[in-house]
Amino acid sequence: MTISSSPLATDHDLWRSLLGDMIRVRVFEERCAELYGESKIRGFLHLYIGEEAIASGVMSCLRPDDAVLATYREHGHALLRGVSAESIMSEMFGKATGCSGGRGGSMHLFDAATRFFGGNAIVGGHLPVAVGLGLADQVLGRSGAVTVCFFGEGAVAEGEFHEAMNLAALWNVPVLFCCENNRYAMGTSLRSSESQIDLALKAASYAIPAWSVDGMDIVEVHRATTKALASVRADGGPMFIEFQTYRFRAHSMFDPDLYRDPAEVEHWKLRDPIATFARRLVDEQIVTDADIEEMWERARAETEAAVAAAEAAPIEPIDTLLDHVTRDAEPAPHIERSPETTTDDEVWP
Repeated sequence: MTISSSPLATDHDLWRSLLGDMIRVRVFEERCAELYGESKIRGFLHLYIGEEAIASGVMSCLRPDDAVLATYREHGHALLRGVSAESIMSEMFGKATGCSGGRGGSMHLFDAATRFFGGNAIVGGHLPVAVGLGLADQVLGRSGAVTVCFFGEGAVAEGEFHEAMNLAALWNVPVLFCCENNRYAMGTSLRSSESQIDLALKAASYAIPAWSVDGMDIVEVHRATTKALASVRADGGPMFIEFQTYRFRAHSMFDPDLYRDPAEVEHWKLRDPIATFARRLVDEQIVTDADIEEMWERARAETEAAVAAAEAAPIEPIDTLLDHVTRDAEPAPHIERSPETTTDDEVWP
């Protein structure tokens, strides 16, 4: 398919913006890998390299009043939602200026101002939260607002997935479920863990409109998301898109990646969403090679500025250690009970 066959063919600014967004995410993630090797980023680190077309294509379709939830592989989603590179990188460094105050790290990015509600480390744990946010929009009459929930194919094996699909359909909540199917969850292939590997079919079994899309093609991602969001905004019902994608890196920086054939990884790299889209734009004379190089330079400058800010940022003072963790509780009220209702093993407040 060529871009000229797309109904968005005349919107060259959009295509240039989407390419720039993917490049921003790629540069940020590659720099994070380097910083992890230098022990400046610690803990777990899950990189999005290879999957950039999904976050870029979906985020470009959202409104400011939409809500976004993601997994622990969420740096790109946060960046493209409008969370600053500086606050994300500072969070990676565990600094007080991070978007979660240095308390969440790589897996728990959060920014209420952009309605980015995680960064959730528990597989599938945020799907019921997405249903709750959608229900809140419905009850409060926030017309057209949508909650977008990103999750991997591994979450489909969790009970929360089925509970969330069921309730979303029953309550007709405005939620767009975006399954980023990178085929291996942590280290087990989808074919080895699921008897039914058509994940859109699983969602459809709950009477939710669902279909599968090439997640390595940003044109298809943008087109499918535009279609889905228009439907959700129109009638408030949930929809499900399975994005077929592939992560070029291991599950996390701790992962030796022994479960994949290196030849398979190299084969998928031939479909790198950035390289293939850049070639298409050059062929369509929408950008030049010089334009693309400028995008890379801007992304590098943004990321290096974020690193410098994170390096200079303060760590959280020790006297704030218990902030957001405990609070001084009011004493429980004494409740008088009659002797007849009191038992020896009963504990009263």
